[in-house]
Amino acid sequence: MTTTLAHAVVTGLKEAILRGDLPPGAKLPSEPQLVEQYGVSRTVVREAVTRLRSEGLVETFHGRGSFVLALPEPSPFAAESTRIRTHDDVLAMLDFRIGVESEAAALAAHHRTPTDERAIRAATEDFGRQGHEGAVSADFDFHRAVAAATGNRFYLELVESLGPMMIMLPRTQLGEPYSMTDATHVERVQREHDAIADAVLAGDADTARAAMRVHLGSSRRRVGSTSSPSAG
Repeated sequence: MTTTLAHAVVTGLKEAILRGDLPPGAKLPSEPQLVEQYGVSRTVVREAVTRLRSEGLVETFHGRGSFVLALPEPSPFAAESTRIRTHDDVLAMLDFRIGVESEAAALAAHHRTPTDERAIRAATEDFGRQGHEGAVSADFDFHRAVAAATGNRFYLELVESLGPMMIMLPRTQLGEPYSMTDATHVERVQREHDAIADAVLAGDADTARAAMRVHLGSSRRRVGSTSSPSAG
């Protein structure tokens, strides 16, 4: 419920920022004002402001409050899955993800919030419940939850820019034993996710980093051992 209420506050403040009602440099209403305006608790308001801060929309100064930042200019950089076309591209993407997501897991262990912890637990549980049709989406939701737990919007934006195809593309290079219709493979991925989640939730950054590296490294080794007509 807290998460849903915080989302309503975030949405309302975002709309005010985009309309120009809260221009760059403007101070957000105080906590008591937001509590009264939205009819929520201080905890909900604080979570909403934390989300706005993680998205780069506001900056908070101790003792002074939170201030609206200028909206960022569109970036020309994009790590889009549509640009990944060959076997070599898939390998390069996995190498990239190993570096980025291993560090994201370590940061998540340091910076996770109770909301992040709930999202990570829900994603691991959802993956275990899904049939093969929904497994790719559930797998992506887990990686997205870890990225969000870093508290660093750039990790989250990167994972979201790749989308569920970052999970699907490596599997197009593999045979049936590594598909989501294979129970043994699903169980293996579930164990790997559980190891990452356990370390993140325990606040063990080194183990979280290593567990993510093992998880993505396993995919990298499997894809690297195959041959593809599209490989360069």
